[in-house]
Formats: sequence, structure tokens, C-alpha cells
Amino acid sequence: MSLSVTSKTFKLNTGASIPAVGLGTWRATEADAAYKSVKTALQNGYRHIDTAAIYGNEEEVGRGIKDSGVPRSEIFVTTKLWNKNHKDVEGALNESLSKLGLDYVDLYLIHWPHSTDPVTGKDYTDWDYVDTYKELQKVYKASNKIKAIGVSNFTIAKIERLLADKDVTVVPAANQVELHPLLPQDRLLKYLNEKGIYAEAYSPLGSNDSPLFKNGTVVSIAKKFDIEPAQVLISWAVQRGTVVLPKSVTASRVISNLKTLVLPDEEFEQLSKLSEKDGVVRTCDPGWHTYDDDLA
Repeated sequence: MSLSVTSKTFKLNTGASIPAVGLGTWRATEADAAYKSVKTALQNGYRHIDTAAIYGNEEEVGRGIKDSGVPRSEIFVTTKLWNKNHKDVEGALNESLSKLGLDYVDLYLIHWPHSTDPVTGKDYTDWDYVDTYKELQKVYKASNKIKAIGVSNFTIAKIERLLADKDVTVVPAANQVELHPLLPQDRLLKYLNEKGIYAEAYSPLGSNDSPLFKNGTVVSIAKKFDIEPAQVLISWAVQRGTVVLPKSVTASRVISNLKTLVLPDEEFEQLSKLSEKDGVVRTCDPGWHTYDDDLA
């Protein structure tokens, strides 16, 4: 068994192909960090870049895309709508496109199902994520600025409520959530598959100072196949049929994260059952969001 640079893609419900492994850019905020990592990634085989308005690095991401030399048509780009802009979807999208230096994004996500007043930061009483999605749907249908729309951090209950609205006619193409062996979210994944909504895994390595890198099972599998723990985790996520978005600003790690292998059934199952053995760990919890029905 050996690693190889993955070019695997999955098919969204729009018919578009999305590369299975993309570069995440959350927390890439130091000067030129996002620019360098995006440029390095694209020049070494990546064709999928994920950012968000709240990351504060869309301009750097855009410069990295431009200076990579890779044609825009070959790159799948995702960005996200932040909570305070839920009543101005098109304005927020235009600002993101301007910062990115792009005419369109391949996927535009509602970052969190929280509509907040930009002045007070408090939740609106007359507006919520369903209203936001309907506005997003309008922009999607009326322009060529978005190729697909979706959501992020949505639970089963929230997607059910969204799809039940009579005015929602576009099924989200993707739901980007935290997924890794200590938070497999099997129930949510099954539900998304049934609805034709692709699951995208953020924090697939367990985020900074991840317990996964020191986890005995992960480490032993990495040693067995003479690969990095990160490559074990990314390979598992791809084999599981999810889009995976590892983040790094270190060039060597950016490059190595694109190399995957097919894990034998025994090791794949060990990772799939890891949370039953070692407990569920969620690394991204802002406090104001409720994960109401699909923890694991």
C-alpha cells in the first residue's frame, strides 16, 4: 500500500464535481499565510479552496488563486455568509467576490444558522436562517455569481425545517460540519446522503492541538503504513465518502495532506468506531449554537 496524490471528486446535486480534498483556510490569518498556502496548494495539485468572510483572508486567498497560474475554471472555490449579513445576502456575496477578485464562487454557504443584528449582535426576532436561505436561493437563481448553494453547521432538525418550507425549492448542495473519528456524526451523515446533500468535513484533523494526533489507534495505524497521522485521518474521511478540508499553512504539510491511500477494512472500521472507544470530542463550539439532535 502506498500514498498517492488524490484527484478524486464527488458529484453534487447540481451535477457539478467537487474535489474530495480541499484546502481549508480557517485561522490562516498571519500576514501572507493564506496567500502562500493557497498558492502552494494549487501549484501542487489541489483544485479546491475553502474560505469564509469571517476568516478575514478572502483577499489573500484571491491573490493566491490568481498567482498560482492555475486557470480559474479548474478551481472549486467556496466562501460563506456570516451571521450579521443574513439580511443582505447579495451585498455580502458581492463584497466577498470583490475581495476574492472573482466573478463567481462555486459554492456559497450559510456559515451558521444564526441571523444576528450587525449593530447589537443579538438574534433577530423577525428573521431566521430559513428567511436567509430563501434570499440566498433568490440570488442563486437570478445571477451567475453562485454555482451552488448550501449550509454549514446545520443539524438534522434545522435542515428538516428548512426543506419543509413551501418556498424552499433548491435543496442545499452541501452541509459543512465538523467531522472526524472522534465526531463521526453517523446519523447526520446518513440523513444527508438520503437527501442528496453532500457532507463536507471541517476540522477533519481535530483542529489545533488535536487529541487525534496523539490518539493510540491513529498513531498505530500511521506507523503500520509509514504515513503521517494527518494522512490517516484524511484517507478515512475520503474513503467514508465525505469532502474533507484539512488546513495547514506549512508548505510541506499542505502538500502531504493531498496524498491519501485506501485503508484496509480493519483499520477503517477501527477509526469509524473510535468515538465509541475514546469518547466524542467536538472542537468547534461557539457557545451560542445548539447541536440539538445529531452529536454522533
